[in-house]
Amino acid sequence: MALIPGLSTSLSGMKTAQAQLDIVSRNIANVDTVGYTRKTAQQVNVIKAGNSMGVSLGDVTRSVDEGLLKSYLSSNSLTSNYSAQNDYLSKAETLLGTPQGNNSLSANVADLQAAFDTFTTDVTSSANRYNLLNQASTITSRLNSISVEIQKLRGDADLQITDAVDQVNDLLSQIDNLNDEIVKYDILGYEGTADLLDQRDEALRELSGLIDISYFKRETGAIVIQTTNGITLLDNDPHLLSHSALTQASSTTTYAGGGINGIYVDGQDITTSIKGGELQGLIQIRDTTLPSLQSQLDELAGNLMEQINQVHNRGTAYPNTPDMLTGTRTFIQGADGSYPQSIRLESGDVRFTIFDAEGKQVSTTTLKGGLGFTEGSVSDMAQQIQAWMQSADGPNLPQAQVYINNSGNLVIDTGDSNYGFSIVDEASSTPGSAQQDVSLSFDAGNNGLFAQSYQGFSSFFGLNDMFVKQTGDSIYDSKVVNANANLGVNEMTIWSFSDSSNGFNFGTITISPNDSLSDIVNSINENTALNGSMRASLVPNGSGYMLRIENLNGDQLEITETQGNNLLGRLGMSPSYVNTAQTIEVQENLMTDPGLISASSPSFDASTGKYVMSPAANNIANSLAQVFTSSITFKQSGTIAQTQTTLANYASTFVGNIASQTSTMESSLAYQQELTTSLATKEATVSGVDLDEELGQMIIFQQTYAACAQAFTASKEILDMLLSIV
Repeated sequence: MALIPGLSTSLSGMKTAQAQLDIVSRNIANVDTVGYTRKTAQQVNVIKAGNSMGVSLGDVTRSVDEGLLKSYLSSNSLTSNYSAQNDYLSKAETLLGTPQGNNSLSANVADLQAAFDTFTTDVTSSANRYNLLNQASTITSRLNSISVEIQKLRGDADLQITDAVDQVNDLLSQIDNLNDEIVKYDILGYEGTADLLDQRDEALRELSGLIDISYFKRETGAIVIQTTNGITLLDNDPHLLSHSALTQASSTTTYAGGGINGIYVDGQDITTSIKGGELQGLIQIRDTTLPSLQSQLDELAGNLMEQINQVHNRGTAYPNTPDMLTGTRTFIQGADGSYPQSIRLESGDVRFTIFDAEGKQVSTTTLKGGLGFTEGSVSDMAQQIQAWMQSADGPNLPQAQVYINNSGNLVIDTGDSNYGFSIVDEASSTPGSAQQDVSLSFDAGNNGLFAQSYQGFSSFFGLNDMFVKQTGDSIYDSKVVNANANLGVNEMTIWSFSDSSNGFNFGTITISPNDSLSDIVNSINENTALNGSMRASLVPNGSGYMLRIENLNGDQLEITETQGNNLLGRLGMSPSYVNTAQTIEVQENLMTDPGLISASSPSFDASTGKYVMSPAANNIANSLAQVFTSSITFKQSGTIAQTQTTLANYASTFVGNIASQTSTMESSLAYQQELTTSLATKEATVSGVDLDEELGQMIIFQQTYAACAQAFTASKEILDMLLSIV
């Protein structure tokens, strides 16, 4: 009887149309729900025993383009990367100021240069001296504050990395739970699988903003998530990330040196394997961009201090000629209490002159020609100078003292405030010889090797520095080289280490032919004699790496090559400028007494055969001003290659460099955001809900329902009539 199948067919049509209307209603209700995709279901013809029994609703499916989703994830990862970097670059640019700004760091250097120029015009002017000190103090304070803020930014970036790691872990756990639900719903045939898939895709979108990811689906419907480098983040169970944030960042705190904790998964450090997302942008800022800027600040501060001090040490203040000079170089004390490190005069001579309060010579001699000192320990030299100062044949100052203080610095004290002490380097021992820096060699390791060379006696000891820093020479850096470069070591080389706590040559390492920088790092870090005192690391710098050797106690460090072919020199190992920008300051005694600024040096009066001081002489002041117009060699620092330029130009270079990086990043971010938005729009076109389309579908399903209902009613009425007849 055909009426019964007709009733069944009509009823199935009504139910199917009702189910379709339910899907359309959900689509319309979720038109503004983030991550929701349009759902559809195909009608299926039901066949039983060869007969059509109506229709049923097939599986509910989503309108999703997997290719577009993966493109979005990749683009979103890069957008978040750029966004994180742009945020911190903008802050760094604000710290430095714009190249043309009146308050930029380059403007501070220019102001200091102008102050030195003004000082040359009248060195007797108190106003000029105070202006000079004010500008010098301004630039040191600016370098200090910028360095502090840069390290705060690095600390902020590291804290943000910790937050991002927590977010990654939350999302991985969320996706893992969704995986389980999706698999279960598929097996049990529950409704709602499509909505769970939407939630999982949305979690993937959020995850891609934090870290670069790729994924693939298993037959069960679960997905496996990896980084683009193949590190598994989710497979059956989530592989959670871990990271311990910095307590406090400093210029010497580096990831390469172990001062910054890595990001770990299953005990593996994946920091350098992360290639996208907010995490990679923050790592780039923390470990490359800001350290690069800091190294440029340190390079500027170090050269400013070194160049000015070199010239300032050639002069003598007058009429405020100091009766006490205290050096800044730290010497290492021997086991017997003496200071056995030795110096050797290679050329020229050092003239010591005692002046009275009126600038008249009281007595003069030279280190080599007068005192007979050409080579010897620092302690021996101090004793000879003191003996001359106390001698009746010399200045006859019985209270005079020359010694190494408890900090390891040379002190020269006339013992009488009425008598000042002057140091001038000359070409020879003959009175009136041309003034020029002496060349001297230094036996830093007390092993008979005069391997280090310096220019200027007073400059070597730091007896008349204008700028000082709070940290000593506890860190050595090499020039920038490839980490795995062949160093050209063709014979066994031995490096010996000395410091002010452990004494001389307390540990050595042996460098074999064909060893790399990495091998040297391992030799130092694995050496039991050096363990606890020394640390070596390869610090990224521009396109290469620097070998950094650090005394962990902050002690004065000396590295000598007791065997080999000057590998130290070929690597350019020397005391580092690191942390100079944060600690540089104007010598305190100059701030207290501006009259101690050296404007000139003693001149020789041939008619009297004596040296005299003039308050109006300005030869040293002129030389100080010329420092700012001289071309100085700046080592490679971060993104700036080794260059020769002036102090002001160098400051302008890296200030402009940050401005350029910020501008480039802003442009890259704008383009990437537009691309990501475009992909999101394209996704929405494919998978989003279109109200007009849904309303059209609603009308169709309403009509279908109504038609099936009429067919059902007609069949039922006929059946009722037949039943009543029977």
